[in-house]
Amino acid sequence: MGNSLTQSSLTKKYVMAFAGLFLITFLFVHMSINMLVLLPATDTFNIAAHFMGTNILIKVFEVVLFGGFLIHIIYGLILQIQNWMARPNRYKIEGWSHTSPFSKFMIHTAVIIFIFLVIHLGDFYIKAKFLGQVEDVMIGGEAYHNLGALVIAKFQMGIYVIGYIVAILILAFHLHHGFQSGFQSLGLNHTKYTPLIKSLSTLVSIVLAIGYITIPLVIYFGNY
Repeated sequence: MGNSLTQSSLTKKYVMAFAGLFLITFLFVHMSINMLVLLPATDTFNIAAHFMGTNILIKVFEVVLFGGFLIHIIYGLILQIQNWMARPNRYKIEGWSHTSPFSKFMIHTAVIIFIFLVIHLGDFYIKAKFLGQVEDVMIGGEAYHNLGALVIAKFQMGIYVIGYIVAILILAFHLHHGFQSGFQSLGLNHTKYTPLIKSLSTLVSIVLAIGYITIPLVIYFGNY
């Protein structure tokens, strides 16, 4: 019974690790596209957003992406509950990965990120795809959702900028541990490679945080 539970837990960790690393890759792609809104005209951003929303391959990827989110969230909750239930049997002395604030607050940051994601999807994805609340703009004789104008309007509101920056910092906090934990779950835990993975984890979280935070700051303080 115990061995079966251990194998089940390991399987969940593997799946969650792959889903998490996949989502990190998506975050870089999403950040790159979002940065197009900082160009002098939002046409390029609108065209890129339109392509992401209409291309058949991207639509398939979209399903995979949402599946990745659900798997990561569900398995994360299951593993957290299993950890809570196993607390009486924990080792008296835990390793750094279990006692660091990055590890201790993973479930808390995950809840905040989930709330932010729901709000973020409601503000952009759902409004454009299902509610038809985003105005069109003509580019080259074709109509495109003017998501660029919506992004700029949102990031001209100080309270929205502050909330967005706080959410991104929490995401970076979550990623710092999640990235290296993902590799550890996949068995890449070695004295030779672990320091490199930890450094790469720090780099990934910092680059993503700076990249995403730059967008609202430039828009809010710039001439948009």
